[in-house]
Amino acid sequence: MRAGSAGIRAVIIDLDGTMLDTVPDFEAALNGMRHDLGLAPISQAIIKPLVGKGSEKLVRDALLLDWDAARVDAAYTDAMAGYQRHYLAINGDRSTLYDGVLDGLAAMQALGLRLVCVTNKPIAFALPLLAQKGLAPYFEHVFGGDSFAKKKPDAMPMLGACAALDIPPAQVVAIGDSSNDAESARAAGCFVLTVPYGYNHGRPVQEIQSDGIVDSLLDAARRIGAHNATASLTN
Repeated sequence: MRAGSAGIRAVIIDLDGTMLDTVPDFEAALNGMRHDLGLAPISQAIIKPLVGKGSEKLVRDALLLDWDAARVDAAYTDAMAGYQRHYLAINGDRSTLYDGVLDGLAAMQALGLRLVCVTNKPIAFALPLLAQKGLAPYFEHVFGGDSFAKKKPDAMPMLGACAALDIPPAQVVAIGDSSNDAESARAAGCFVLTVPYGYNHGRPVQEIQSDGIVDSLLDAARRIGAHNATASLTN
């Protein structure tokens, strides 16, 4: 947030790589799909940089490791169905909360901030995962990768979240782990904070154009609180 800007009224928070380490779940689901197709398992190290652009691209990229594009296209429908079946069977079983997530969400609520989760994960995966991990009660709205016509990094999901809250983007900060989150938020006119522990497609988080890197969601809450205290004195 920039000095002199308006106070922050809402926070849009990413899911995979920001609140939860879900790579172990992706590993189980992708390798279940690959086994069904006669392919060898792949490691978390291979999967991690593939995460973040939606299930469709994740499944395609996991198959392009072995097959050419034409064969992937031919097998895609069955592969996606298999991936979804395997993922729903284990959704959340292996994923873990990052440090500071629950405390950070509670601190944001204590500041009077309204919270929305915007993820590229399909909504059918996101909602039960948030509920299982005790995160659902913190969010007024949850939007998945299939909630809008376009996914992050397009501005549409962020603009849709702001519209749902009836709050202008200039009074909203988005928190995520990847360039997808930052580009989407920037295009929508929101502020951006990034966490350093997520995925970011295998690239250093320092490459992301943001308004700051925060150690955790709790650190983000403190930073927003400090900004709002100053904003209330100057506006």
